[in-house]
Amino acid sequence: MHLSPHSLRQIDDAYLQSLEVEALRGLSMRLLADLKEAWDRLSQGPDNSSRPPSSRAPWERTSGAREVDADADADAAEGDREPEPAARNPEEPTVVAPPAAEAKPASAPVARKAGKQPGAPGIGRTQVFQAHEEQCHYPEGCAGCSRPLDRAGAVAYTGFQAVDLHRGDAAPRGLTVWVVDHRYYEMACACGHHTRAEAGHGVVDPGLAGIELSEWRLVGPALAALIVALALRFRLSRARIQEFLGEWLGLDLSIGTIHQTLHEASAAVAPAEEELIQAVLDSDLLHADETSWPEHGRGLWLWVFIAATATLYYVAGRGKELVENVLDGFTGWLMTDGWMAYRDYRRRLRCWAHLIRKARGLAQSCDREARAFGQFVLDSLEVLMAAVYVAREGPPTDLLTAHAVRLAALRTACEQHQGHSHAKTRALAVELLNDWEAIFQVLRHPELPLTNNEAERALRHWVILRKLSLGTRTEVGSRAVALLASVIDTCRQRGHSPWRYLERAITDRRAGQPLAALPQ
Repeated sequence: MHLSPHSLRQIDDAYLQSLEVEALRGLSMRLLADLKEAWDRLSQGPDNSSRPPSSRAPWERTSGAREVDADADADAAEGDREPEPAARNPEEPTVVAPPAAEAKPASAPVARKAGKQPGAPGIGRTQVFQAHEEQCHYPEGCAGCSRPLDRAGAVAYTGFQAVDLHRGDAAPRGLTVWVVDHRYYEMACACGHHTRAEAGHGVVDPGLAGIELSEWRLVGPALAALIVALALRFRLSRARIQEFLGEWLGLDLSIGTIHQTLHEASAAVAPAEEELIQAVLDSDLLHADETSWPEHGRGLWLWVFIAATATLYYVAGRGKELVENVLDGFTGWLMTDGWMAYRDYRRRLRCWAHLIRKARGLAQSCDREARAFGQFVLDSLEVLMAAVYVAREGPPTDLLTAHAVRLAALRTACEQHQGHSHAKTRALAVELLNDWEAIFQVLRHPELPLTNNEAERALRHWVILRKLSLGTRTEVGSRAVALLASVIDTCRQRGHSPWRYLERAITDRRAGQPLAALPQ
């Protein structure tokens, strides 16, 4: 919005008549832009935005929706108050009503609204900070006629404190808690309009509904980056972060403030996802893997896609659609495990580490035929692997022709055992036959990797986080983890500090500025 409610309340017919033509035309353009944006917001609904279906008006809902009585809602808002009994004759006997539980319907609405109740004592911040500096914010020009303003008559009308961290680049090194008093001023123009400086706001991705990007925050950008590092890099819970900040920095922050800071940081870096997707699509070689990720009872998966200079995470269901959407337009080599969703990709590589582990397990089996087949597969893969390493160091070699006899024998053994009674023997034989081209593609291109260790190592850190935190509870929380994990690992992959970038990203996005590109 171009004009705040404070400015709109001052605009009337007399003020418009007093403006010159150019000033009136500029004000009209700002009013028109605000009007269009307001109508766009009014037109949003569950069908064309991220708003939930419950946001529909009662008369817009389908017949299958639950009907809510307006009088019942009004009564429920007053609490669990019993209705007053009707007047009766004192000489009449009292009739005892049946217990309320017998008459209560199975799906009775909750009478008490969630959250703080009217009249309940509030809880606010009690810690008092001594400010180290003061920052004054003045309006850039009159919101009405766009004339420059004289700061001599400015009056402070509001303000807030922000707690941040200063990094010691020279002696003494370390972190210093730094408190800033922000003061926002109101200034009068010769045209009669009063303009106020206001805190900046950033636009939040629709997939992160409920999160706000604003300069009006107690937690400064550097402190926010530290909280992200403690939560995602050092895997501390919200309560442990609260304890750390209180014991070591003397800051009393609520768990809610810490939680909001983490979500706000994810909203700040959300635009970087497009840059990461493009880096993934432009890569010549991509490693992909997934691991389970619980989300409040839902069994989802944490996916990772690693390119040469970028790492991209997603939390989603395990389905072929996600792979197709992420890889739409990708033409490079794709290194994966044996999951069937990857099999339709033409330029695919299979991780040999999985196959070697399975073959080694069969070689140690108690079943004689399984042990013989497993040992043969293991020996074949080890010989071929050694040949690939030699080919990387020497002149170009046609490994398929040089080892044609061994490959033919291995394929014959797999065909003979694909119907074996031993389950793991049969499974390994079928897996080798299904992924034959992807497995031995490396014999044509020895420079390509043999394993998917890049993706396996990237997921290991987040698997530990999942075990400690038991996953996430909401879709917004899952997306926040994926966004921050992508930025953190990409910065580390490129040899830069993710925390410096996060600090800058939060500063810029809170002020409504575009997100800076990821460090190269």
